[in-house]
This record gives sequence, C-alpha cells and structure tokens, in this order.
Amino acid sequence: MSLKYNKVLVIGATSGIGQALAEKIVQDGKHAIIVGRRQEKLDEFQKKHGSDKVDTIVFDITKLDEIPKFVKDVTSKHPDLDSVFLNSGVQRGFDFSKPETIDLDVLEMEFRTNYLSYMHLTTAFIPFLQKQEKETSLIYTTSGLALLPLPRCPNYCASKAALHHMILVLRHQLSSGPGNIKVIEIFPPAVQTELHDAKHQPDIKDGGNIGMPLDEFTRDAWAGLVEGKEQIPVGFVTKAFENFENKRQEMFNGFMTKM
Repeated sequence: MSLKYNKVLVIGATSGIGQALAEKIVQDGKHAIIVGRRQEKLDEFQKKHGSDKVDTIVFDITKLDEIPKFVKDVTSKHPDLDSVFLNSGVQRGFDFSKPETIDLDVLEMEFRTNYLSYMHLTTAFIPFLQKQEKETSLIYTTSGLALLPLPRCPNYCASKAALHHMILVLRHQLSSGPGNIKVIEIFPPAVQTELHDAKHQPDIKDGGNIGMPLDEFTRDAWAGLVEGKEQIPVGFVTKAFENFENKRQEMFNGFMTKM
C-alpha cells in the first residue's frame, strides 16, 4: 500500500519521528518538504535523497507572528501540496512541589511549541486546503501522554491533551465545512529519540534508550497512515484506546449528534 498524498510538508523533520516518517514518505515515491531549525540536518536529508524528491525550509514555528508568511510562501511555491504533517515538539520536566525550580519561561516555550504553534499553523493552512478539489490532510503527532499523564512532565502532557481535544473538535468541524480535509492523529508511546536527551532533560538517565525503538514505531505508524486511519495509536497507547479512549470518544460523538 502507498500513502494517498503526493506532496507532504513535514514540520519537525530534523530528527526523531519527523525525520523517520519523512524518510518513509520519500521511499514511497512521494515528495517531502521538510522543515526544521537546523539547516545542516535539512541539507543532509536532501543530499541523501535528492533535490528532486526533497525541498527544505529553515523555520522556527515558535515565532508565531511569522507563521502567516511562512504558510503563504510554502503554498505559493507548492500549489500542489496536499498534506501537512505537524510533528515538532519539546518535553521538559517540572516539579511543582518545588515551585522555586519552575522556570515559567521554559513552561511557556514548551506550550507554545507543542500547542499554540500548531493552532497558528492549522488556522493558516486551512483556507488553502479547503480550496483543493481532492482529499487533503492535516496530520498531527500528539502522544500517549495526551490520554494518560506522567507526573514528571506535566506541562508536556497538558499540551498534548489540549492538542488531542482540539483535534477531536477540528475533525468534527471540518467534516461539515468546505473542502475534503482529513484530520489524522498519531499517538506515539515513549520512543527512542533525542526528545529525552540529557541536553534537553538532564534529569533523565540514558534518555535515548527510553521507549520503543524508532524503527519499530515508524513501521507501525506508517502502516496506519497508508491504511488511511484517522487515529493511529502505537505501542501501549493501543491499550489506552481499548480500555477507555474508545468509550470516551463514543460519548463525545453521541453528544455531537444531539447538538
């Protein structure tokens, strides 16, 4: 099976999940536009796969006021763009029993990266996607921690939970609006990426070895994408869906039918 979309913008593609799924997109014969803050990582990816298959853009999504221009530039250069994959994310630890250790600037940066930037990007891309005649998609990476929080990183969990709830509503709203925009959510478990590296989270030991190997996660997430699933829980997150999330969403959908 092959991915339905032919040109995918991957935001957060310089490492980890974003880079791995961008690789799968290119290997599937599709065109990837990869976005990140590190020019050297983008260049390495393009050199490996070729400029005929990969475009690169250096951009920092936390600069919210620059997002409208970024989206206008991307869609002007790539009018055949049919999928936007929002994957960037950061995770930091906070212990509110020790309030003197809480850096509120870091907390705000984490929430801006993981949630507010996604909302700005979503709002900016929707008008373009609504005008397309064929099916397009918005793909989001959230987390199993959106469903079941971990005390060590409460703000990360909150940001992913906020995004998950917004995605549920966004899917409902866009289903009755113009265009044909599919809203897809990937729920990773902990995955062995630089998200847990000591340079970001020094309180974690051997962070790069925490969780599911990246290649295993990528295999399972990709399978869900090419199958056309709207929700793709991976690893332990499938149990969360079986045990409570499916029922919760049944209640949400039932509530929507009564409104």
